[in-house]
Amino acid sequence: MATNSPLPDADRAAFLGGRLRLFQPADGHRAGTDAVLLGACAPSAGNAADVGAGVGAAGLVALVRSPALTMTSIEIDPAVAELCARNIEENGLGGRARAVCADALQPRARRTGGLADGGFDIVLTNPPFHAPGAVRISPDPRKARAHVAAGGLEAWMKASTALLAPGGLFLMIHRADALPAIFDAAQGRLGALRLLPVHARRGAPAIRILVSGRKGSRAPLALLPPLVLHETDGRFTPTADAIHRGEAGIELAPH
Repeated sequence: MATNSPLPDADRAAFLGGRLRLFQPADGHRAGTDAVLLGACAPSAGNAADVGAGVGAAGLVALVRSPALTMTSIEIDPAVAELCARNIEENGLGGRARAVCADALQPRARRTGGLADGGFDIVLTNPPFHAPGAVRISPDPRKARAHVAAGGLEAWMKASTALLAPGGLFLMIHRADALPAIFDAAQGRLGALRLLPVHARRGAPAIRILVSGRKGSRAPLALLPPLVLHETDGRFTPTADAIHRGEAGIELAPH
């Protein structure tokens, strides 16, 4: 994958107990727990797309955990997409993954990038958490794209579900306080919604919500037992630790 955009300065971080090592921009958005949690939700097999993949963290976590899964990582920033392609190759995943530089929110850009609507069994996404106008936007275009969803969450979910085949599985992590916007965007697109609240500590409000749904389903919503990340002393709980080491997954997908 070639690009005329300069690669950002990058360093390498370990995930899943060292089974996955990812180059990330040294100055900018860094993948971490959100990507690990999202990747842990992926099923064991299928043809998947990671929308807004960044350096590929969530999708590659899913691939390492699920040997029968394939992944198309879609990223709008050419230099970051180049890092994603590098991460795919450096981790020996080139036979099951590819990086595509495209604006997934634009139907024409999807087609130009060879991304067929309805062409994927699974879409996972960790979208930018803020809507345009909700926060002060960084003057750095790369940082701005990482934090602000162009068109808002509805545009992001609309594009993601467009890539799904009928009955396909949608997986997302977002801020817990985005639930009203998530429900609005899912209306008429996704059913069988399953919501898993993620809490930093027991007794604290949820900070994240993991969401799954089926395209076109009319099955009812289910609220799952919460996931707690940290003990009172700051250590991971046993469950969160096992997920971060790649020894446990998250049963989020509707059956």
